Amino acid sequence: TEILSLVNENSVPIAIVDSNWTAMYRYLFPEVGVAFDITGELPVAWMYKRTSDRSLDKSVRNFFEKIKKNGTLEKLINRYYQHAKSFDYVDTRAFLEKIDNRLPNFIELFRKSAKETELDWLLLAAVSYQESHWDPEAKSPTGVRGLMMLTIDTAKSLGVEDRLDPEQSTLGGARYLAKMINKIPEGIQNEDRIWFALAAYNVGFGHVEDARKLTQLQGGDPDKWAEVSQQLPLLEDENWHRKIVHGYARGTETVKYVKNIRRYYDILKWKNAVRVVPAINSPVL
Repeated sequence: TEILSLVNENSVPIAIVDSNWTAMYRYLFPEVGVAFDITGELPVAWMYKRTSDRSLDKSVRNFFEKIKKNGTLEKLINRYYQHAKSFDYVDTRAFLEKIDNRLPNFIELFRKSAKETELDWLLLAAVSYQESHWDPEAKSPTGVRGLMMLTIDTAKSLGVEDRLDPEQSTLGGARYLAKMINKIPEGIQNEDRIWFALAAYNVGFGHVEDARKLTQLQGGDPDKWAEVSQQLPLLEDENWHRKIVHGYARGTETVKYVKNIRRYYDILKWKNAVRVVPAINSPVL
């Protein structure tokens, strides 16, 4: 990533980089582009010393067989390569600029709200950017307003008197997200709980449950976001409405909503880590 950063900042004009790294981290460095490929595709493999004892070979094979079956491998590929498929230069560039010139105005509010709700302030910041682009006076055609774009009814239920007050809006949004996380069924674990909660924040908990039901009907795992996100667009299709409870919902929009927040969240975590951890000076060839 140091080399990619140097190219992104035009400190060096060109560098040789493994294509896997470029695919994984392109969203952090929007100015980096692939000039040309030096080789064709090359295999990636584990290597270990050849001996008469094949126990290590057997263990490696068993390990990969296990993570293929339980979905761990697919989840890791999705986690690290999803950004390559949905890279948006204009949006990423605008987001990185606002991290420098707009986010500092609200960092303490995100941290304060995160502390009360036991959430990551970087996640709250990512949600807020998706909702309002960190504009405390933002307003949508449907009437939601503020940094966290709360509806009138949701704001009242959370004790928010003024949706345009950044502190009240941030705390209200944090409380609502925490509420969604707590409503997610216990069987949904780890980061999937967050992605489901974000979907509920956007489209409503009932519609998320409908999508989980459709996933199960299709033979998928209703506790895996990667599988449920594929079924959410079906909420727009009236042919499926008789199988669900809450009717029509903009499922495709919700999938994009969660994907965007995940990308913003990853970028914020990266930027925050860079600020905290001093860069290691290493030669660039």
